[in-house]
Amino acid sequence: MQQRIWQQPISVEILTEIHRGTTVEHLGIEFVEVGDDFVRGRVPVDARTRQPYGILHGGISVVLAESLGSCGAAYSLAAGYRAVGLDINANHLRSVDRGWVTGTARPVHRGRTTHVWQIDLVDDQGRPTVVSRLTMAILAPRS
Repeated sequence: MQQRIWQQPISVEILTEIHRGTTVEHLGIEFVEVGDDFVRGRVPVDARTRQPYGILHGGISVVLAESLGSCGAAYSLAAGYRAVGLDINANHLRSVDRGWVTGTARPVHRGRTTHVWQIDLVDDQGRPTVVSRLTMAILAPRS
């Protein structure tokens, strides 16, 4: 069993609530699970998220990855600290034309000034679709 990393209250309900009225809600992204050291969410492959070839737009995969990793970083910090994105990359491995793509974000490194999160996306059959890496800057509380 992994050690619980959360420094603030976190749940599917909390993550859903803070994203009301945002891009995450507009795209139909759903938070589905919070474990001791991971955040999991999914995005539908539908008219909102497909590109002209009828497959999930790569940018939507990146939105899902960054949303999951950013939440993970933010809630693993003590109150008052902030996590802001520095860099994200994504390797697109397989296209998806229907169903859901589910992402799981886990920390690779949680340092004093930076975090690195790995986000793995899979299709409904559990096949890898995207591998993403997110680097976050950690900002101390403002005086």
